[in-house]
Amino acid sequence: MQPLRLKWGWLAAGGAFVACVVYLGLMPATSVPDLGMSDFVEHAAGYLALMLWFAGLALRSRWLAVAGALFLLGAVLEGLQGAMALGRVTDPVDLAANSLGIALGLGLAHAGLGGWMRWAEARLLRP
Repeated sequence: MQPLRLKWGWLAAGGAFVACVVYLGLMPATSVPDLGMSDFVEHAAGYLALMLWFAGLALRSRWLAVAGALFLLGAVLEGLQGAMALGRVTDPVDLAANSLGIALGLGLAHAGLGGWMRWAEARLLRP
């Protein structure tokens, strides 16, 4: 984990973020909010944000493990959507969108955004 002064807060917020993704991924089809964008973009944006969030917490050497864990999260949610019979289906296109978001997030992290939490703390916690 990155050397962060607020690491437990960042981690708790990340856990809440994952819980929201799980909740939204498993709610009945009739309850899914309409965000006014395509399902593909919603999935890609959500997993891009998750990847950047956890890249901010994890050491660079663990970013691929984070990406793998997020891919697994998306795959399990897609499988559960089809198994729960709540009007949702397992959709490989959603898994592709999740993967694209993860890849974009990983690319942005490598391009310099992976240290965004340290940057934020340096500005928020000035003496």
